[in-house]
Amino acid sequence: MSLKDDILLELLTARDYVSGEFLAKKYNKSRAAVWKSVKSLEADGYKIDAVTNKGYMLTDSGTLLSAQCIGARLENDIDVIYYPEIDSTNNECKRLLADSKQGTFLVVADRQTAGRGRQGKSFYSPAGTGVYFSLVIRPRTQLKNAVTATTAASVAVCKAIERLTDIKPKIKWVNDVYVNGAKVCGILTEAITNFEEGIVDSVVIGIGINISTKDFPDSVEMAGSLNVNINRSALVAEVVNEMMKIAYVDYSTFIDYYRTHSMVIGKRIRFTQNGEACEATAISIDETGGLTVRLDSAEEITLRSGEITVRAI
Repeated sequence: MSLKDDILLELLTARDYVSGEFLAKKYNKSRAAVWKSVKSLEADGYKIDAVTNKGYMLTDSGTLLSAQCIGARLENDIDVIYYPEIDSTNNECKRLLADSKQGTFLVVADRQTAGRGRQGKSFYSPAGTGVYFSLVIRPRTQLKNAVTATTAASVAVCKAIERLTDIKPKIKWVNDVYVNGAKVCGILTEAITNFEEGIVDSVVIGIGINISTKDFPDSVEMAGSLNVNINRSALVAEVVNEMMKIAYVDYSTFIDYYRTHSMVIGKRIRFTQNGEACEATAISIDETGGLTVRLDSAEEITLRSGEITVRAI
């Protein structure tokens, strides 16, 4: 890393002022080089308090996204790649995988020009008002087990929001996160399969969270934002930390949390089956995340995938 990166990491992890003398000795650089690096960080948008005989302290990085800010908060060794702007973080992950990038890694963008959601929908991703990121994990498992990632991702997002704010989010099956009746988070998971071995080699978990986004396009329905002051880098890191705790385990470790945060149980819903629109009442979520519904004929069936609409009673 460069001296600037080293100093940023020191400031991110410090609980008090860090002296220029300490930084110069630790990295075998001059005090002038340290001062220039601090000024360069300020030019990048970091707010740094400099006090004579005390040193430097990072005072506010809440609106900034950077690989360093995120990486310093991660509990696992994950390569973080940041872009001010990109077409889609999921697309970039797939490009990197095609170029044989190894290990677990995270792609983060301040803005997406072609953000994608489920069922071919777009995800509105303006700069500065949300977080848009994709985590690549390596489950090396059968596809039927790899699909746990999509449910686990909604749990990870909700836990992160609860930990960093006073908000109590809800989950609309399968994995949309809602606050006060509006969708604040979309999740798109894509499996990369090794056909020769018959296993899922990689799973790309794309997540977009609206923090303060307003003025959504007319094509975006039921969208909302957290509308809370939150450190964006901390939010990304917290979601990833929670995701890594449950990404490689089965449903039993998080299904109860998923159930208690469901916003559809007991509600009338509409879904499509075999090309036909159906209405039913959502009655439960089974042990593997399937949504059990009761049709108007009293027959009960379990939905395993698809899109539902919660109907007003």
